[in-house]
Amino acid sequence: MTENTPPPRRGFSLIPAGQQHPRLQRAGRYTPASMQHPARMLPALARHLITLYSRPGDIILDPMCGIGTTLVEAVHLGRVALGVDLESRWVSLARANLALAYQQNAPGSGLVIRGDARRLLTAVPAEYHGQIGLLLTSPPYGQATHGTITATPGAGVSKVDYRYSDNRANLANGDLDTLLDGIAAIFTAAHTLLRPGGILALAVRPYRHAGALVDLPGALVDLADETGLHLHARAAALLAALRDDGGLTPRATFFALHNIRVARAAGHPLHLIAHEDILLLRTPHQTPDSGPDQPQQPT
Repeated sequence: MTENTPPPRRGFSLIPAGQQHPRLQRAGRYTPASMQHPARMLPALARHLITLYSRPGDIILDPMCGIGTTLVEAVHLGRVALGVDLESRWVSLARANLALAYQQNAPGSGLVIRGDARRLLTAVPAEYHGQIGLLLTSPPYGQATHGTITATPGAGVSKVDYRYSDNRANLANGDLDTLLDGIAAIFTAAHTLLRPGGILALAVRPYRHAGALVDLPGALVDLADETGLHLHARAAALLAALRDDGGLTPRATFFALHNIRVARAAGHPLHLIAHEDILLLRTPHQTPDSGPDQPQQPT
């Protein structure tokens, strides 16, 4: 694709982001230390959204960039990537992953800034205000969905790397109201940061807390409306693999599977959450035809 080549004209309401195991999606493309982050966006999902909702040379911003998945996929696709993260540990890892992308001849460029997503207009240099083509991120969900499993013979199974940090200021360490307040600040900043036709894309899933289902996607749709953003389109990213026989191969974590088994044994017919909602938002002055087309809805 050249700089003047438009992105694909159609999206889809279902994105098959889990066809390849997450470990294979990152193999050789991300540093081994990247696995220490509690929650990582699937590279296939980031790549799909960047391809569909931006053009080569566009500026992509992830205000909670973690290990830099959005940034790595953006620079491989010839975009200019900006990442913000509160934690110096993840900032260092994101920079290391960008360096690896450059070694692999990625044609784009990237910058990682240590800063607070709740104060984006301060963290993001002024020359980028009003220039962001795609703001793409995924919020933290809580410890129930995070972590890496370590199995030790004779000692059983333990969970490690399940916290972003011990920093109480981190949105991941607060309650749901704290998280929503933080996302509201990002939504508000988007009015200044996005260029005309720019899109704010959120990959967000419902999750269970103390057995109850938390409809985080629904809460963020309401929050977008309260902060003056319009829901342009909505899609779903499938986190399982579609098999040739029409069945699904789950990509759920050990603890997610364990929690379902325990619930069912107790008589609660719970099911695995095998998708993420993709919310595509625009500011009110942006008309529906001012940028790449919205995903095609099922008929």
